[in-house]
Formats: sequence, structure tokens, C-alpha cells
Amino acid sequence: MHAAFFLLLAVSLARFLLRHPGGTRTPWIVALSVVLAVVYVLGLVRVTTRPSAVAQRVWLTLVVAVWVVLVVLAPSFAWCAVPLFYTGLRMLPTRASLVLVTLLTGLVIFAQLRLSGRWDPDLVLGPPAVVLIATAVFLTMERQAARQRALIDDLIRTRRELAAAERRAGTLAERQRLSMEIHDTLAQGLSSQQMLLQAADRVWDADPGKARAHVRTAGSVAEHNLTEARRFVHDLAPADLVHGLEQALRTVAERESGEHLTVHVHVDPLGEADGTPRLPDRVQGALLRIAQGALANVREHSGAATAAITLTLLDDQVVLDVADDGHGFDPASLPGSPSGVRGHGVPAIRARVRQLGGTLTIESAPGEGTVVSASIPLEGPHPHGEQAP
Repeated sequence: MHAAFFLLLAVSLARFLLRHPGGTRTPWIVALSVVLAVVYVLGLVRVTTRPSAVAQRVWLTLVVAVWVVLVVLAPSFAWCAVPLFYTGLRMLPTRASLVLVTLLTGLVIFAQLRLSGRWDPDLVLGPPAVVLIATAVFLTMERQAARQRALIDDLIRTRRELAAAERRAGTLAERQRLSMEIHDTLAQGLSSQQMLLQAADRVWDADPGKARAHVRTAGSVAEHNLTEARRFVHDLAPADLVHGLEQALRTVAERESGEHLTVHVHVDPLGEADGTPRLPDRVQGALLRIAQGALANVREHSGAATAAITLTLLDDQVVLDVADDGHGFDPASLPGSPSGVRGHGVPAIRARVRQLGGTLTIESAPGEGTVVSASIPLEGPHPHGEQAP
């Protein structure tokens, strides 16, 4: 629009000079054209560097005032009203811009009638019709642009809220992961140490050798917990997984075995020379934690004499079973059932299985022992759930 204004101003001045080469008004027309161009340029720079509403209105008022004088002296300059028309609509409020458009339209009609020298209905009715259509189109586009800006603002705000929600969800998920990690490592280790030290205290006078053995075992558990804590801080894999999942399960079984509980491990042939399954680190870590959690429940609640860990790799899933010959329980007493008991072990196991899209099955009955079975799919996301006991 700015380029169109200068082009129309130059064309109008050239037309006037060709029609009135030696007229008495020529110097004034040339001077006013130069003043109008200078005011337009200076005001445009000022408005661009300091785009305040007051500066815009003052600049537009000066431009229109000089242009009105030019149109009165030389009606051919009326064509410059087209860019001024759109500039006013863009810079002024709706009511003020409509007033300006009406003024410009009236001056254009006046100038056209002067140029024609006769009454012509087309010159009187044509410009208002064109202005009416152009104004309606412009205002409609402005409303659409305002709606688009509002939509973009809503999208940006929604994206920010979504990002904040994702951060909160990530924080909650990380807290849950940390709670499960602490329960399956440090808390279980501390529980084992407490039980060993209590056992040592009970037999300290009667059997010092056995008491010292309990203390040494507690020290070994403490050393392992320290290693787990360091790995935990650095967010690495479980310390036992350094030598593979099978060896990790055997290490856990050996650590949990004692005077009152013997833990056996059976790993089916898994297709590799060293017996290590081709499993992602995340799956291996989860299976190890599930085994640790299940054995902790066996040790603390089942009263079992033996327990068995079985790891089986199938075509589309890996299955971990932890079975014991303890006194069993009613599955209705699990956390989450109407009569559920308090505890964190089973919910932690269930959460780990669900995170990997797997299925958890718990089979037990009073006096018949317990079998905890976790099935983890190996390919792609699977619908996850829990099978009823």
C-alpha cells in the first residue's frame, strides 16, 4: 500500500504537469506533492520505530490534510485515496476509520465531478458502491485474522499447559519409579539386615559362631546395598545385572537363601551360549526387581522353606515365575481388593508389569503355597492388564 501511494502520487503529479504545464497553480501543486511525500516518509519511519496509536493517528491526520488541499487544487490527486483508505482502516478504530472512509469517498466523488465537468450518476454512485464492498471485505478479513490470532494464542497456551502436564506426569512417574526402586533395593536390604541382626542378638550367648555368621551376612547385605545406592544415584542398571540376568537371579537367590529358606533358580535354554536372554535392559531390570520383590514377600510373609525362580523365554514373551511352599493366603486380601491388606510389594510388582505392557498372575490358597507369574511381551506395545488369581 505504501508503494501504491507513491506510485499514484507520481502518476497524479505527472498528469497534472502534462495537462497544466504553465499554470499558476503548478508550483504550488509540485510543492504540496513534495511536502506530502516527505510527510509520508518521515511519518512512516516514525511510526515504524515507535508504533504508538497516537503517533499513527497524528501522522495519518497530517497526510490526509495535505492530500485534501491537493485534491481541492488538483482533482486528479483523488486516486491517492485508495491506499489512504486501507491505511485508515488498518490504523484507526472501526468507527473512526468509517468516518475517514466516508470523508475520502466524498472527496473522490467531488474530484471526479470536477474532472468530468458534468453530472454523471456513475461518478456519484460508483465510488460508494466500491468503497462499501471493499470495506466489508476488509472488516471481514480483520475479524477472521482476529479469530486466527485468538486460535493461535489458545493453541500456544494449550501447548504450554500440555507441556506442564507432561512434566507433572513425568515427575509423578519418576517418583513412582524411585519409590519402587527404593522398596526393591534399599528397603529390602535394610529389612534383611534387621532380621539378621535380630537373629544374631537372639543366639549371641548360646551360639556365638552362628551369631557372627549372621553379622557377616548382614555386612554383605549392607555392602550390596551400598553398591545399589551408588548405581541408583547414577541411574544405572541394577548392580546384579553386570554379569547378565541369569547370574543376577542366582545372586539374588543366594542372598535370600538362609537357615529357614532355600531358593532355587531355573532358567530355560534361551538361545545364547552364556544363557543370557536377548532382552532389553529395561526388561531385564524389571524382571530382576520383580523377583526381588516376590522373594521379599516370601521371606517376610509366607513362612516357606523353599522357593523357586523360573525364567522362560517364549516366542513373543518372557515369563518369570516365583513359587513357594509357604502357608499361602487368600488373594482377596491383596492390596487393591475390598478387604486388601496394607503393603507395597505387590503394588510395586504390578506397576512394573503394567509399565511394560505385561500380565501379572497370582495363584494362592491357604495352606497351598503361592505362585507369582509375570509375563512381559517382547515386541511392540501390547494392551496391558492383570489376570485374576
